[in-house]
Amino acid sequence: MSYIVAIVGRPNVGKSTLYNRLIGERLAIIDDVSGVTRDRIYGHSVWNGKDITVIDTGGFVKNSEDVFEAAIRDQVQIAVDEADVIIFMGDVTTGITYLDDQIADMLRRSTKPVVVCVNKVDNHARQLSANEFWALGFDNTFFVSSINGSGTGDLLDAVVDLLPEKEIVEDDPELPRIAVVGQPNVGKSSFVNALLGEERNIVTDIAGTTRDSVNSRYTKFGQDFILVDTAGIRKKSKVHENLEFYSVIRAVKAIEDADICLLMIDAQTGVETQDMKIFSLIQKRRKGIVIMVNKWDLIENKETNSVRDYENAIKRRISPFNDVPILFASALEKQRIFKAVELLMKVHKNRTKKIKTSELNEVMQEAMEKYPPPAHRGRLIKIKYVTQLPTYFPSFAFFCNHPKHVKESYRNYLENQLRESFDLTGVPINVHFREK
Repeated sequence: MSYIVAIVGRPNVGKSTLYNRLIGERLAIIDDVSGVTRDRIYGHSVWNGKDITVIDTGGFVKNSEDVFEAAIRDQVQIAVDEADVIIFMGDVTTGITYLDDQIADMLRRSTKPVVVCVNKVDNHARQLSANEFWALGFDNTFFVSSINGSGTGDLLDAVVDLLPEKEIVEDDPELPRIAVVGQPNVGKSSFVNALLGEERNIVTDIAGTTRDSVNSRYTKFGQDFILVDTAGIRKKSKVHENLEFYSVIRAVKAIEDADICLLMIDAQTGVETQDMKIFSLIQKRRKGIVIMVNKWDLIENKETNSVRDYENAIKRRISPFNDVPILFASALEKQRIFKAVELLMKVHKNRTKKIKTSELNEVMQEAMEKYPPPAHRGRLIKIKYVTQLPTYFPSFAFFCNHPKHVKESYRNYLENQLRESFDLTGVPINVHFREK
């Protein structure tokens, strides 16, 4: 289960620095000039076992006539409405300002838990000055320095403690969760409606009709799983509307909460850069993947090798992880939609597969004898033993004498052997090397 945590505050208090610190990457632009962050950006963080989507909003300026500041004001309001916990950030070097009071007043009226984060507290004198922020009246107030990370651990502990316990409606933890994802207007809702046999979701030619992730339980033909129709994931440069921004957040959350993702591609436009970004997101989260090329019925002048050529073009784009089922279908005409269900359930079976240690070693020892690991600076690398790790997706540990010196090419060879021998199609896997 993924949660939303939004960072709000007036301009130039260090929100983007804290955001970068929390997600462990430098994604937000940082400058001493106020108003640098004009778009909301989001990233993934894990703390104390909780998956968190962190939102970095622009600086809040009330009653401003500036077009950007007006938009930022709307963003902050939506953050208050959508987030599970809000981090309200202030700056110890300026103390509590009129704008801080305005934001605090707005947050006090909401029912969402708020954590006050006083930034730039990096010496004893500032530690004393920061006590002024208790006057805002919030119980959870922390003094941090985003630039060097001091105090951020305690801040995150408090945030995690305030996260609400969420119950998934009509969900069974044993049921596979399948998220239908892709760019806007590729036919995701049409596919879900065709499977369910009812107009559960609104379908129009307008991109962005689906604003939220919609859960449906599928119980037909001996299958039982949760089907999630998500909002289309656009390029960030094209995400203009406030409502649509949070639709994208929910789609990203749906991927994180899913077991398997059906990545839908429009046959008429082919694989675009944004499709590759969605594919990469699914792969990084180690979810099962099936690619469905929708609207195949609209492709004219199809020839004998059209499917093969199209499939090869997709595999070249997604390489090196191209052991992915690819299906050509039409949700509107209901062509091959039930084949999609078969492939999704097969990938789910592959993702939850447990391989006997004896069988795993027998097969992989034979593969390693056929092609031994390359030596490193005259040192022979000997892999003695392999076992499957108890993770929610296939992970394997190879025990050897020099784990740090196993080449990437040999890692890929072992992964390919695992895939060929144990049918792990559609499943990203991890291969680890450990000291014997």
